[in-house]
Amino acid sequence: MEIELSSLYGQDIYTDKGVYVGKIEDVSIDIKEKRISGLAVKNINPNAFDLGKKKGVVIPYRWVTAIGDIVLIKHVRRRVAEKEEEEDERK
Repeated sequence: MEIELSSLYGQDIYTDKGVYVGKIEDVSIDIKEKRISGLAVKNINPNAFDLGKKKGVVIPYRWVTAIGDIVLIKHVRRRVAEKEEEEDERK
């Protein structure tokens, strides 16, 4: 699937369960592999990610399931929460 990178800027991101995540602010590109590696997101919904003091997040492009009028990603709240719990347990 080919897309124009400029078409991604400002698009809304939702999870596949319908949770609003935020708006795409920037696109991270892997030049060597000639592919998109991540999407930088602003205006993050605090119900989608537990960011703490962070103001944004880079979503790995492998989480993207569909691109159209909006961008759909795999639902990730549980994964992020579990990862933070594992890091807390290690400390």
